[in-house]
Amino acid sequence: MSSSCDPRYAPAGDVGAALMVIDSRLKAVYDGTSGTDPEQQQLIDQFTASLSPRAAGEVLDGACTLIFMFMNWLRMAYEDHDKDVIEYVVPNLVATMRMMPRSVRPEVIPTMAGLLVAAGTGLSPSLWRKQYGEWTEKEMTPLEATAFLLAEHINRLTDDRDFASRMIVEALSNAARE
Repeated sequence: MSSSCDPRYAPAGDVGAALMVIDSRLKAVYDGTSGTDPEQQQLIDQFTASLSPRAAGEVLDGACTLIFMFMNWLRMAYEDHDKDVIEYVVPNLVATMRMMPRSVRPEVIPTMAGLLVAAGTGLSPSLWRKQYGEWTEKEMTPLEATAFLLAEHINRLTDDRDFASRMIVEALSNAARE
């Protein structure tokens, strides 16, 4: 039986813009600037301020698509080793988010964990979240952090700082060709 949260019913959103934000955060962390570079933050702030409400929604859906794609890749990778992605990824990411109280408020961690579980079980994170109402301002940074932490987890597993971003770019390129 098909679920109302089946990914085929979900908008993909602006995956490219969402990936650009996540990739710039990854590069900042890998370069040792930890995202505190004022110039980079100003560029991201200008970008987000330039978005119409519809475009912002597209980037938000794109971030959810990234989370789905990252969790799907992780699920397959963990299954290859007879491990469960939810058991190995969700507690790790939740523990990391708990160590980020300025960026990730404790009250939104259950929502982010729910997004991870939804994606890890093959459901669309954006459609799963939509069941509970509109996104809140307090959830935007944690959503970005969730996508970032998944990408970083994949990069660490593959021992390749660009693997997660390259995987998405290749998927987008293949989709454009089809």
